[in-house]
Amino acid sequence: MSKRRPGSSLPNWHDDAQAAEGSGVRAAVQRFLLMGLIAMVLVAVPVSLWVRAQSAHNAMANAVLLTHRLADYSIGPLITDAVIDGDPGARRQLDERLAPRIADGSMVRVKVWDTNGTIVYSDLPRLIGQTFPLPSWTFEMLADGKGRATLETQTSPDDRHEADSGELVEVYVPTIASTGETFVLEAYFNVDGVRQEQNSALLGLIPAFLLALGALQLAQLVPAVQLARRIQKHQSTKRKLLQHAIDASDLERQRIARDLHDEVIQDLAGLSYALEAEEMHSSPENRPLFSQAKAILQKNVRTLRAMTTELYPPDLEELGLPEALARLTAPLLEQGIQVKLTVPPNCDLDRDRSAMFYRVAREVLANTVKHARASTLELTLMQDDDCTILLIHDNGCGFDLSADPPDNHLGLRIMRDTVYVAGGSLEVRSWAGRGTSVMATLDRAAPVRSR
Repeated sequence: MSKRRPGSSLPNWHDDAQAAEGSGVRAAVQRFLLMGLIAMVLVAVPVSLWVRAQSAHNAMANAVLLTHRLADYSIGPLITDAVIDGDPGARRQLDERLAPRIADGSMVRVKVWDTNGTIVYSDLPRLIGQTFPLPSWTFEMLADGKGRATLETQTSPDDRHEADSGELVEVYVPTIASTGETFVLEAYFNVDGVRQEQNSALLGLIPAFLLALGALQLAQLVPAVQLARRIQKHQSTKRKLLQHAIDASDLERQRIARDLHDEVIQDLAGLSYALEAEEMHSSPENRPLFSQAKAILQKNVRTLRAMTTELYPPDLEELGLPEALARLTAPLLEQGIQVKLTVPPNCDLDRDRSAMFYRVAREVLANTVKHARASTLELTLMQDDDCTILLIHDNGCGFDLSADPPDNHLGLRIMRDTVYVAGGSLEVRSWAGRGTSVMATLDRAAPVRSR
């Protein structure tokens, strides 16, 4: 048991409390920033997916527009009767027109279909003249004049030569030949253009989006810090008020105990001596009356002295917490309650932590005597490098924790407030007919106010 020597400095509770409050503000700000970061991620991910989808849609629309231009200005005017009849010389102009696009890799394949599904021209000559089924929406496309584009791996029978190219942008648009006939132009583009447009959109939008979210987060940080500090200030004020109330209660207990000891008990003790003297000099028939009055008076004096001991706890610095707890169990033994006390003899606690555990034990043991109707009680004090635990269990009648306490029975609330002021926690469990357990826990590093 650690003791403070005369003249030694007391623990600076105010500094400890301020440090704890500052740590609480930092923890609150860190939680705010972490939640903000999580929110940014949760918002940024779907936004990124949406941007990618929109940019892919725009890239596909651009591919359709490019293919329309290719059909209207490059391919359509060069589709002549000779091309339709399969004249190799007539196809040379189309090959030369499309060669640069095929060479730079932007365009992978070109096919021109008639409405019967026959390929009348392709940059791959072996496909010319082959017939395959057209997509079901081909005639709808020819009617409305709008192209169609898809991004997928090619698996159709007419696409076996492009199957190894991976994903391709496949575009269908109508085109008018020089003969006035309507044909279908099918063009395959490399997917790199779509990916590049997606990446450009992401790189252009996401940084600005994240910057806006970050600015919003920083703008909210200042009021969040102020709010956390106000909350900490209110909690600090509440702790101080609660501590003052406990201090006032202790001072009032001491005053009442001192008045009882110095006045009432002394007067009653003097009256007891006077009755004893009167008993010795009274007549034999009056002596039993004086003896009975003296016994009642002495019993009341013992009761009052026990009350003063309960009101004014022993000096924990001189006595030590183990011995103080042992003395608290004496009234239980007088009531016939078996007590099992397990307390380490070398308990390393300062006076303030010892006082906190003593108050809890005093309240629990008083309730056990008055209300529990218990036959056994176990009181255990455990200590390690991290915390100190006081565990008290009786086998009494128990009570309903959910019920409101009767008037003037605020012991449980007082215990909770006492432990809370010390920076600890209190857990109470009770079972009807099977007793009650109370566990008070105090971290070794928790700041406790010294008095």
